[in-house]
Amino acid sequence: MSNIETAMSLENRVALVTGASRGIGLAIARRFCQAGAGVVVCGRSEDTIQSVAQELTAEGFQVKAMVADISNRDDVDALVAFTLDQFSKIDILVNNAGITQDTLLMRMKDDDWDRVIQTNLTGTFYCTRSVIRPMIRQKSGRIINISSIVGTIGNAGQANYSASKAGIIGFTKSVAKEVASRGITANVIAPGFITTDMTAQLSESDQERMLELIPLGRLGAPEDIADATFFLGSSGSGYITGQVIHVNGGMAMNG
Repeated sequence: MSNIETAMSLENRVALVTGASRGIGLAIARRFCQAGAGVVVCGRSEDTIQSVAQELTAEGFQVKAMVADISNRDDVDALVAFTLDQFSKIDILVNNAGITQDTLLMRMKDDDWDRVIQTNLTGTFYCTRSVIRPMIRQKSGRIINISSIVGTIGNAGQANYSASKAGIIGFTKSVAKEVASRGITANVIAPGFITTDMTAQLSESDQERMLELIPLGRLGAPEDIADATFFLGSSGSGYITGQVIHVNGGMAMNG
């Protein structure tokens, strides 16, 4: 196998993907499977996440599923223990699970704030902390946290969500500095406007306004995020850590 083929393969690697029931998380799990990884997927719905695992298994991939709410520390510890029991190691963690509770700040209830921060930011903390020890023992690992363009530019009506996604960026940079000497990288992917169930419900005029903000002239696909995530999980990204990879069609360019 050539160096390029090796870099593009995840054979004998194990990935844990949270929020893999649909959309971006499902696309990431499938991309890792296609590259040869063993994958554990998790979500909050038993029926949905087991259906995902059955679908991917039927395609010939090595996939296990577990129900977990990442906002719950015990659920996270059980999820990591399950992954280690099934595959004996964790090479790649993708913190993708997240929720929104959108409203203007003056109408935002404490619970609207707390639930989003607890799931998106604290859940990322729980999952990352839980995999750090096994990654340190094996002296290698890839931590990939899914943030959002609004974590860098903000968005009206999403103060809680934007804060959680901005927090993920600072958190990841700190983790990257802590574990770099152990052969572990930690990076962020910040998606822009991606075609999901939510964007599909927008009116045609709203979608047109979104497209006007994107130089490439289209919404992103979940596969666009999956490809970037795959790169960060591969051996080809071994010298990249503490970075934010923006995948947004040019919507927010950093000079």
